[in-house]
Amino acid sequence: MRDRRHPSKTVSLRGRLSRWLALQTMAGLGLVGAVVYLVIALTLSQRQHETLTQKQAAVQGLLNEARGAHDAADVQHLLNDFLAGHDELSLIVAAHDGRELYRTARALPAPAHRRGVDFALRLPDELGGRGTATMIFDLGRDQALLRRLAWTLALTALGGAAVVSAGASWLVRLGLAPVRGLVAQTAQLSAQRLDRRLDGAAQAEELQPLIGQFNALLDRLTTAYGQMEAFNADVAHELNTPLSTLISSCEIALRRPRPVEELREVLTSNLEDLRRMAGIVADMLFLSNAERGLAARRGEAGSLAMLARDVVDYHEASLQDAGLSVEVRGDAIAAVDAGLMRRAVSNLLGNATRYARPGSAVLVRIEPAGDGRIALEVQNEGAPVPAEHLPRLFDRFYRADPARSSGAQPQGHHGLGLAIVAAVARMHGGEPRAASAAGVTRIGLAITAGSACSAESSGS
Repeated sequence: MRDRRHPSKTVSLRGRLSRWLALQTMAGLGLVGAVVYLVIALTLSQRQHETLTQKQAAVQGLLNEARGAHDAADVQHLLNDFLAGHDELSLIVAAHDGRELYRTARALPAPAHRRGVDFALRLPDELGGRGTATMIFDLGRDQALLRRLAWTLALTALGGAAVVSAGASWLVRLGLAPVRGLVAQTAQLSAQRLDRRLDGAAQAEELQPLIGQFNALLDRLTTAYGQMEAFNADVAHELNTPLSTLISSCEIALRRPRPVEELREVLTSNLEDLRRMAGIVADMLFLSNAERGLAARRGEAGSLAMLARDVVDYHEASLQDAGLSVEVRGDAIAAVDAGLMRRAVSNLLGNATRYARPGSAVLVRIEPAGDGRIALEVQNEGAPVPAEHLPRLFDRFYRADPARSSGAQPQGHHGLGLAIVAAVARMHGGEPRAASAAGVTRIGLAITAGSACSAESSGS
């Protein structure tokens, strides 16, 4: 059931673009319409003012020069002739004593629909010589024109916005057709068809980075899926042998009564296999935690050379049995998880001990690696590692030698040592390193010097 508190909201790109284009068109056309309206309104207002001014001067001049006008009837006749054809104008003339001498026959417009001007004028001596006049301009026609113009501009803006919205919707649908093709291609992808990739030949330039990133993601998923399948097979292979051995020994021991000492030997042998299986499981749990982004718990800054010498002392017996000598060269001060670093150095020394040429020297090198990093590498002489194997040395259960597939493995070695080294490097903000040439192999890790912190870590 859909959670009503968090309703699903799917926004249509076509609808969004259409709405925004319609709003922009309406705003643009509205702005243009407003400017047009204001310009015409100002023009009409200026025309009204000029008309009143001109007619005022004309009335003043007409009455001032009207030598034949001697009474009110003559003035009325003269002004009627003057205002003929000027339906928008009204005129009221009064003598200086307030007596009204002339008024336009038509009714005066309402105050909201008129514009007027008051002025003094000269009258014939028989009418007192002086008077006042009020000229009124009827705004009705201009206001009606402005109303029609406003409606026309508003409807044009709305109609233009609707046309642009419809056109934008069609254009967006047309432009998104390649995206629908990508959706169809994506629907064909599955775990069984990881070899397929998105074809961006027909896509727009803006989509090319997305297609490239998606195909790169598919490449990484293909690699991870292959590694997962190989890991499952490796786990089954590594656990199958000790489990088979345990089952066989238990079946043989239970077939007939046996002395206590003989059963003790069987249990002791089984215990070794169980410990080996427990070690595999513990290492797998450590790698799982490391892959989830667990960071190292760095302690106080200390000498890496001293830490490496402590691990060398621990491996002294196995190194002597292999006829190897060890030298620690260089030093650096770094805040690291001492337990994890000892484990990484121990795995590196164990790997060098297995593959070093008897009687040769193993060198533990500690030196700056650039970008504020410190490199700790273990160098041994022996058969070189082919270049195609170097990138995979730190994969789980991976061994570059053909003996990997055989059931007999060195005691305590189950193909996770260098994978743990890589995990420790990542937990310290670094990366593993491997190089092999001219009979010399160098495997190690580069880490950041870091500072003490309280981040949790495991496997220390």
